[in-house]
Amino acid sequence: MELNQKARVRFAPSPTGALHIGGAHTALFNWLWARHTGGTFILRIEDTDRERSTAEYEQTIMDGLRWMGLDWDEGPDKGGPRGPYRQTERMDDYINIANSLVDAGKAYRDGDAVFFRVPRGEQVAFEDAIYGAINVASEKASVNTDGSVKDIVMIKSDGMPTYNYAVVIDDHAMDITTVIRGEDHIANTPKQILIYRALGWTPPHFAHLPMILGSDKKKLSKRHGATSVFEYNDMGYLPESVFNFLALLGWTPGDDLEIFDRELAVGKFELSKVTRKPAVFDMKKLDYVNQEHLKSMRPDDRLKAIEPFWRDMKLPVDKYPAKYLEESLTLMGGRGKTTKELAEFSDYFLDFDAVKSRYTAEDITPERRAALKKFFASALDRLQPEEWRAPRLEEFAREWCETGGASLKEIAMPMRFALSGRKVSPGVFEIAELLGREECKTRLKHFDFA
Repeated sequence: MELNQKARVRFAPSPTGALHIGGAHTALFNWLWARHTGGTFILRIEDTDRERSTAEYEQTIMDGLRWMGLDWDEGPDKGGPRGPYRQTERMDDYINIANSLVDAGKAYRDGDAVFFRVPRGEQVAFEDAIYGAINVASEKASVNTDGSVKDIVMIKSDGMPTYNYAVVIDDHAMDITTVIRGEDHIANTPKQILIYRALGWTPPHFAHLPMILGSDKKKLSKRHGATSVFEYNDMGYLPESVFNFLALLGWTPGDDLEIFDRELAVGKFELSKVTRKPAVFDMKKLDYVNQEHLKSMRPDDRLKAIEPFWRDMKLPVDKYPAKYLEESLTLMGGRGKTTKELAEFSDYFLDFDAVKSRYTAEDITPERRAALKKFFASALDRLQPEEWRAPRLEEFAREWCETGGASLKEIAMPMRFALSGRKVSPGVFEIAELLGREECKTRLKHFDFA
């Protein structure tokens, strides 16, 4: 079949740990190709490592995929026409097919193990959708450390199939059309093609994704940041942002576009546009992508993303109507790279105690305090609740400063600290409007500004 026809692709993790960033990247590119071609995305669980595989890790992997919005069409929990979707449920196939190769003289037994006999004098050629033409002599497909031909273990002495053998059986049984996986598997591909040939099966297309490196250009590890997708959730990154960011590791939709949604990615994705160059995992870039997605969210969706962090901070969320909370986050604009940061930066909209914990007004001299009390007494006396709006507050402050002998900064900075407890915030008059006249009066009085 042609590469761009409806694809059947698979993501095949081992349930020996949580879904890490490398696995999520592979899953994402498989999902994009399936959705772009109108094809099928399959989840297969490679659980032949009996000692380390657990049902809990399998569930964690599924939860991680769902968090990123990577839905699968066939899998162990959904079933499908090409199951089973766990390797341990296909054991009879592995044994029977291995026996057929032994009977054909293409494999042999050594004790309880079964070895594939690597043929000599053949060329193993395949066209990688990303790396191009690859051609390997069969004698070089599998070698010992001294360079001599090394036959391929198919069934280990404990009766379990090896990766290079089982993956051939699985992909053929599931009618996989394109194998999309990390570039570290390029060396395995000739071995697998030899097994396909021995069985008289047509291999699928292959596409090997670029390696992901840390910012120091070394292989990605925990020192470069969290590696499980759930850790990014806990750190305050949106699933849409992680999706967007991972898609940019080795691919771009073109036109210098960096911020996009799933629909655009699906429409634009092409395997032929994936680069061979190793991709760099840059936390600063992830911060930027996340911040842009945060800014463009609908107010109600943004509130849903922030609310759990406010609750973790023990802030009185239920005290306020949703509209007020949404407006407070909208007013924050682009402040906060993550949902966690945005929750922290906006705490003063929910709780005056957060302000008092950060600011004491000890920096205010008696002379300056006298001027502040004079200004706020005038503002609170002359501006009624319906006038307590940012434009009117600013207009009043400017007029008063012109006649009162003070600068706007001398009024606005202490006001900012008294209302938010922070040196940097949205416009202080916008904060005052949203908090309302009475709440502002309470806070200003606490610091003896009014």
